[in-house]
Amino acid sequence: MATHRKPRQRSLGGSKARTAATIALAGAATATAFDGSAIAEPQLSTAQVKAKVDKLYEEAEAATEKYNGAKEKAGKASDRLGTLQDEAARKEERLNSARDALGSIAASQYRSGGLDPALQLALSDNPGQYLEGAAFAERAGSRQAGTVERVRQQLREIEQLRGAAHIELASLRSRQAELKRHKKTINGKLDAARQLLTQLSAAERARFGQTGASGDRASRSSARDPNTPAAPSGSVAAPNSRAAAAVSYAYGKLGSPYVWGATGPDAFDCSGLSQAAYRSAGIALPRTTYSQINAGRRVSRSELLPGDLVFFYSGISHVGIYVGNGQMIHAPNPSAPVRLAPINQMPFAGAARVV
Repeated sequence: MATHRKPRQRSLGGSKARTAATIALAGAATATAFDGSAIAEPQLSTAQVKAKVDKLYEEAEAATEKYNGAKEKAGKASDRLGTLQDEAARKEERLNSARDALGSIAASQYRSGGLDPALQLALSDNPGQYLEGAAFAERAGSRQAGTVERVRQQLREIEQLRGAAHIELASLRSRQAELKRHKKTINGKLDAARQLLTQLSAAERARFGQTGASGDRASRSSARDPNTPAAPSGSVAAPNSRAAAAVSYAYGKLGSPYVWGATGPDAFDCSGLSQAAYRSAGIALPRTTYSQINAGRRVSRSELLPGDLVFFYSGISHVGIYVGNGQMIHAPNPSAPVRLAPINQMPFAGAARVV
């Protein structure tokens, strides 16, 4: 009879061990491929970097205009809240005065003992004098009743003011939260653009008008070329003195840095520049691009005259000041200062004539 032995366990050795190790390594590599941690991001071409950066700047500027709008609304809510609080304080002062008057009347009645009028007449040494006093007391009682009613009305008004102030405070806090969200979006877009620009050489950044993450020199320098003319010779004349003043102001700001949320006098974002230019001409423009486009009469591209506001992108997120000959002055983005540029540089969305 054959002897039955239990098969001996064989260790993974030789070719089988190598095969198992190869499979394990392949699995690990596959898993790494799925999470992407071991795969280097493909190197982008200069044109691809430029396209991505331009898109990020466009998105950042759209967020900037939303930030500007929220900031404007927050300012108005804050002003309304302050007005309500001041009015409530004035009414409370008047209420306190009325209460003091009522307190004096109550104290006087307490001191007189509040005797029944018939008993006071019976005890009076001079009934005629008492009757005169009683008539006066009745008139005083009427005035007292009026004072009480005024106090009640003032209390109601103060409560209404407090309710309105509560609503404005909630609106202000909502706007402040909105500002914070837009600010985070803007900084995120600009940081991403700076990171992309590090992939370009200094020469490539200069060729595309970029200064890059290494400096953003145009954004930090407030220096302007002192030789920049107020307007080049041979330029198209503005249609009126106010448009001419706005154009002249824009020429005077060439070279000023772009800073999102800035309205001058030394730095600007796009709508901040147009607002400041027309403010110098005595005209108050709204703060945001999507409000400014409705601040004047719409004009077609073929009708443009110096001083007209020109708007770009489908979301009306960028604005420049037309200066003639197909050119505008605008605050482009953090990579470039206020400068002259052709209006066909970006997707044209419309134009408005303010004056």
